[in-house]
Amino acid sequence: MNKQAKCKTPRRPPPRKHPNNQKDPVGVYCRVRPLGVEDVECCIEVISNSTIQLHFPEGFKINRNGEYKETQYSFKKVFGVSVSQIELFEHVAKPLVDDLIHGKNGLLFTYGVTGSGKTFTMTGCPGQGGLLPRSLDMIFNSIGAYQAKRYVFKTDDKNGMEVQCEVDALLERQRRENSVCVPKTSSSRQKIDPEIADMMTPEEAYQADGVDEDSSYSVFVSYIEIYNNYIYDLLEETQEDAIKPKPPQSKILREDQNHNMYVAGCMEVEVKSAEEAFQVFWRGQKKRKVANTRLNRESSRSHSVFIIKLAQAPLDADGDNILQDKNQVSVSQLCLVDLAGSERTGRTGAEGTRIREAGNINQSLLNLRTCIEVLRENQMCGTNRMVPYRDSKVTHLFKNYFDGEGKVKMVVCVNPNADDYEETLLVMRFAEMTQEVEVARPVDRPICGFTPGRRHRNQAFKEELSRRLDERGGPIDEDIPSEINNLVLSLPPLPSSELTDPHDDITLPRLIEALQNRHTIRQMMVEEYNKGANVMKSMLQDLDSSLVSKDNVIHQQTCRLVEKDKVIQNNKTEIERLEKRTKMQEHKIDILQKTTKIYEDDKRSLQQELETREQRLHRELSEKRRMEQRMHGVVSDTQYKWEKECERRVNAKQLEMQNKLWVKDEKLKQLKAIVSENKTPGRPDPPPRQTQPQQQPQQQPQQQPQPKPQRPSREERTPAKRSASPSPHPTTTPVRPLHRRSRSAGGEKWVDHKPTSSLDLGTVLQPLIPNSIKVSTPNEKVLSKCDRYVLTHQEVASDGEIQTKLIKGEVIKTRGGGQAVQFTDIETLKQELTTASSRKRKSSEGAPANGDQSDGAWTDVETRCSVAVEMKAGSHMGPGYEHHGITKRRKP
Repeated sequence: MNKQAKCKTPRRPPPRKHPNNQKDPVGVYCRVRPLGVEDVECCIEVISNSTIQLHFPEGFKINRNGEYKETQYSFKKVFGVSVSQIELFEHVAKPLVDDLIHGKNGLLFTYGVTGSGKTFTMTGCPGQGGLLPRSLDMIFNSIGAYQAKRYVFKTDDKNGMEVQCEVDALLERQRRENSVCVPKTSSSRQKIDPEIADMMTPEEAYQADGVDEDSSYSVFVSYIEIYNNYIYDLLEETQEDAIKPKPPQSKILREDQNHNMYVAGCMEVEVKSAEEAFQVFWRGQKKRKVANTRLNRESSRSHSVFIIKLAQAPLDADGDNILQDKNQVSVSQLCLVDLAGSERTGRTGAEGTRIREAGNINQSLLNLRTCIEVLRENQMCGTNRMVPYRDSKVTHLFKNYFDGEGKVKMVVCVNPNADDYEETLLVMRFAEMTQEVEVARPVDRPICGFTPGRRHRNQAFKEELSRRLDERGGPIDEDIPSEINNLVLSLPPLPSSELTDPHDDITLPRLIEALQNRHTIRQMMVEEYNKGANVMKSMLQDLDSSLVSKDNVIHQQTCRLVEKDKVIQNNKTEIERLEKRTKMQEHKIDILQKTTKIYEDDKRSLQQELETREQRLHRELSEKRRMEQRMHGVVSDTQYKWEKECERRVNAKQLEMQNKLWVKDEKLKQLKAIVSENKTPGRPDPPPRQTQPQQQPQQQPQQQPQPKPQRPSREERTPAKRSASPSPHPTTTPVRPLHRRSRSAGGEKWVDHKPTSSLDLGTVLQPLIPNSIKVSTPNEKVLSKCDRYVLTHQEVASDGEIQTKLIKGEVIKTRGGGQAVQFTDIETLKQELTTASSRKRKSSEGAPANGDQSDGAWTDVETRCSVAVEMKAGSHMGPGYEHHGITKRRKP
């Protein structure tokens, strides 16, 4: 009990509403604005009165599947670029005004991207009034004759209305007229602002049907804006201070006794004409937050809400005065909302305050979209999620409309410019989702229970009474016809007939004379009447005769009409047949149009695919050209490199051949010197050369294996310069200067890894490593003591000979404390043996043709010499390059 006493007043339960299972979807309309002068590409196409299609602009990214996808969206009605403001009003706002006059609420808001024509649709321009001025004009055209006097209806500051008596209303009028801040009534068009005069000139005056004539009406308007999620009153009168201006105070939302949301402390102005109401709107419009952006010169930076309240109360039984009962007052309102356009700061170039404004606008629109999504999910899936109305002032203010307090309509304004394609796509998706939300249909509200027509009957009685009084000119008997009354009034008046003296001879003669005159006039009137009656009879007879002739004519005309009716009936039958044929042809045309559209879509898709493939082929061709150019460059570089390499090898080969020739020349000189020494005087001549069988025993000792010559060093293999005049009797063998053959002869310590399977070929070119450790299997201990590494590897070459490779490397230390071998060089040693047939062929080719014994002996001596020749393919070229050492042995 104590807890209950401390708590606040318990929340009153919501009023009981009449159950209504009928629901209507939110009416969504689409309006396409015309393209500007600078716009060249259009991305929207109006397919029909209810369907539009979005096209992909040029340069836009395709979807993930790599295909172009054109989407269509359907609305309740689509208004193209050629649709006028009056046609838009007839379909969208006129039904809401009818509901307003019949006591029902309505909500109409415009939605779209910035610069899409929302403010133009709502307000209009001179000569083309928008939905708001046309709605005001229709309201006052309908209730103009039934308006109450000013200040009879009065707001109670709690979203309700009160009715004052005539005396209180008169005192209120006098007080307001004497005050300074009285709103001047401007019922005539000459007194309104010239800037808005053209907007209040509609092409056609609309009027609602079924207006209750037994009620009295009054219109109140208010204008607010929602800026940065704060509510400001645009009609609030503030004292301007030039030194320290006072910022406007924000308003708060409250809930009335019927659980309807309203703006507390908002100024509501009573207006008596459409011009006055629009002038009040224009006064608040000048205070609205607008700014110049890159996309719109006057971009709305806030959501504006113009609220029209219609107060209606019944008359008394006599139809003269309004009932002084607050419960009988019915209040309906129409909210016209101009939402600010969604925008991207990257396109508008907003900075500072504009970025904050754009963020708040987009956030409020996102909250509106979220509420619509939750409502749609609750209705379609049967869920009971809470709709987040309180996240934004816009949704919180209008939550009653989505709960069934009135009709909701939305005009989606789109800009067909290709630059707005992405934003337009999001707007289309939101509009398509909004159409699936259903709102409960509002229930009719009864006004009062008196018999209708009181005002009309009283007014008709007064008019008839005044007419009769004007006609009579006084209280005359109503049974006398008016013509007779006129004649009676035209008779001379009777003189006074009062007799004061029996001998009066003047009064009676005057009376007799007056009566005679009146009798004469009466006789004349009777004669005139008879003459007129005779004339009337003759006229009636003539009329009867003429009627007979006219009857004949009418009969003839009737016969003709019957014939014409038959012709008309036949024509109607023919018309019906032609209409059926026309419908069939139209059906065929529709089928052909759909087929044509399908073919055009296929053609468009194939053309797009062809363009895509052509672009891909063009890219491949360009890539191929670049690859060809790159390969040509590689080929030219490789060709140049191989030309240099061939030139180097040719030079090396020439040097090698020159070395061979020099060695042969040296050997021939040595042999010649030996021969010349044998032929010196004092020594006997050698015996003559015998035949081949006799020479074989002498050649047998020469076939014994000779001792292996010592391995020549690098300096010995280098060719020396020939002397200009060589000595004819050399005593010693010429020696070439030594040179280093391999880096293995240096001072480094080597690991000589020679497997057990290696064979000793017994050739001259064997590696001699003095400072080395020979192992068959290397280990970590051996590698840690040495700096270099050599591996002897033997394999069989392609010609069947054994080929030895010396694989050299450096021993390096690793980060982990171990050793690793990095191979840097490979030397190849190959053994070649010449056959006897090739030796005989060479000796026969080298013999002279005349069979000179001395030349043959020189050749024979040359063929019996064993020559060891080392050939190098080239100098050391770095890691991985192969050195070939070739040793030739000939049998004697």
